Amino acid sequence: MERARTANRMAYRTIEAMRVLCCVVMTLVAALWAQAAAADLAPANGPRHLAMRLVADTDAPRPGQAVTLAIDTRPEQGWHGYWRNPGDAGFAPSFAWTLPRGARVDAEPQWPVPTTLLVAGLMNYVYEAPYAPLVTLHVPDGLARGTPLPVRLAINYLVCTDTICVPETQDLSLDLTIGDGMPAHRADFDRWRAAIPKPLDAAGTYQVKDGKLVIAVPLPAAAKVDNPAFFPFGPDMVRYAAPQTVTRDGDRLLIATDGTPKGPIAGVLRIGPDLGLTIKATAGAVTLPTDRSGWQAALLAFAGAVLGGLILNIMPCVFPILSLKALHLARGGGDSERTARIDALGYALGAVLMCVGLGALILALRAGGSAVGWAFQLQDPRIVVLLIALTFAITLNLAGRFEVPVPAFASHGGAAGSVATGALAAFVATPCSGPFMGAALGAALVLPWPAALAVFAGLGLGLALPFIAIGFVPALRRRLPRPGLWMERFRRILAVPMALTVLALLWLAWRQAGTTGLIVGLLTLVATGLLLSLGGRRQRRGAGFGWAVALAVLLAPAALAATLTGGAARPAKVDGTAFSEARLAALRKEGRPVFAYFTADWCLSCKVNEASSIDTAATRAAFAKHKVAVLVGDWTDGDPVLGRFIQAHNRAGVPLYLYYAPGAAEPQVLPQVLTPGMLAGLK
Repeated sequence: MERARTANRMAYRTIEAMRVLCCVVMTLVAALWAQAAAADLAPANGPRHLAMRLVADTDAPRPGQAVTLAIDTRPEQGWHGYWRNPGDAGFAPSFAWTLPRGARVDAEPQWPVPTTLLVAGLMNYVYEAPYAPLVTLHVPDGLARGTPLPVRLAINYLVCTDTICVPETQDLSLDLTIGDGMPAHRADFDRWRAAIPKPLDAAGTYQVKDGKLVIAVPLPAAAKVDNPAFFPFGPDMVRYAAPQTVTRDGDRLLIATDGTPKGPIAGVLRIGPDLGLTIKATAGAVTLPTDRSGWQAALLAFAGAVLGGLILNIMPCVFPILSLKALHLARGGGDSERTARIDALGYALGAVLMCVGLGALILALRAGGSAVGWAFQLQDPRIVVLLIALTFAITLNLAGRFEVPVPAFASHGGAAGSVATGALAAFVATPCSGPFMGAALGAALVLPWPAALAVFAGLGLGLALPFIAIGFVPALRRRLPRPGLWMERFRRILAVPMALTVLALLWLAWRQAGTTGLIVGLLTLVATGLLLSLGGRRQRRGAGFGWAVALAVLLAPAALAATLTGGAARPAKVDGTAFSEARLAALRKEGRPVFAYFTADWCLSCKVNEASSIDTAATRAAFAKHKVAVLVGDWTDGDPVLGRFIQAHNRAGVPLYLYYAPGAAEPQVLPQVLTPGMLAGLK
């Protein structure tokens, strides 16, 4: 047996050595081929499979200016070029610059995020669509206006299809003239710069165990990640063709693959289409999370959801509905055990189905790329307006202003009525939150979908537990007070917490849609109140509620809600507004002090500073006292306009904190690690 194992190991090592040798030979042959390409294989002026041109972001640079040059590259259909690290085969382009005296370019171009191409078990890092590496040209000082600045580039590269490869060379030229630095080709450079990976502000850690490499990358949980992949800058970091598994663990991403690096790891982490981050990692201990797909994590989250749902019953939006069902049992008094249990099970079924339905919708939206969570529907002011109408209707019903089937099922028996009541209780519970819910539902979002739906079901079960206990434990039912006039008084008392829920929803509509949202919410209250009161008067005359009135009750809130736009705006910290250079100029013209900060969802340092120093009561009070205006630049999606502004302040990325004192010519660049006292001292 031991001999067989040894033979298997030797065979595996032999195959691996042959694979590596094959890659080396292919690369050497391609490199030698490239040396003879111009003379033997590619006519000097013949067609090229990569169309290239050299473009500058200004045709008239100032003396001493840093000019961005783009190698605008467009592959022919079916062909691809190679990234700075080609992968298992091919070779990276080489650049030979001819520049005027005193001019220089950065040694390494900035490359956009590549794609992967697996051919015959060999991983290639390539570009199959148009792309543009960027190079910084440093113009020498002391040149007179009108001085010509010729730039020449000889580039050797490999271009391939899935079956053949051809080495090619091109000579590119660009003639600049010293001038005023007026920008050129702005739209093109905005697009090209947006495709360049952004530097991640924090370093990662990697660990190798049993031949398996795990890289822990600090990335805030709020940062969106779509189709992630890691592209190493050099060899001997990861095995290129090895599968990569990327998982989220709180404020970090874990990349699991094969590799035995001997030193630091550096490369690009793709986090979305044409969106990436440059990352670095050093060897260290990586704490692996408990298997989130395991039954222990699922059971713990389920227990937390049940407990959180149980606590929800004392919240003002749920307690009145639960109490109505309890009053129904008290009024029923002599109902059979079977009836009480059917009511309890129906209520539980309705609550569980509503929670599972909301949970399934949340998981589906997140799978589609939306960063939604529990109560996600409350992020849309139109849904908030509809909830205002519903909770106000329940309030008026509890106050005795009308009886209508929508809320009346809460005080009537039968399996269907109990199911509807449980579903209503779960739906109106979404504005409320309580202990244990956050951790449980947060865990549900990273569990496999069957376990996640079980956690949401646990929330509904916890919400239904008090009524299940009343329905299945006769001793508890016997402790309920006997029917009497007190029940009507108590019902009217229950209208108070439901009315508080209405006020909370009005406040939410105002926060989301401003004055317009508040006005629409108030109009919804007036319309709903008038229509329900009209239906109530008809009921007291014995004429019934009326189908026309019932239809109007449904349509009026929907029509009012439709006047609002969907989706709440992202809340700004410390009452900040979105950054723009025009807004900054206007505030400075008014003589206002301005604090401008630039952040991104994937920037861990940004989030730490915001939580510890920016979005604090002390900072808000200090800014209000000194009338400091706050501008927030969100660079999460690589906005090229913000990127130019950040680059103009000698920063490659975020965080960037600027303070403009009244009358100051230039801003004060604050440290990347903030303290509350530092911000409170700004005047």
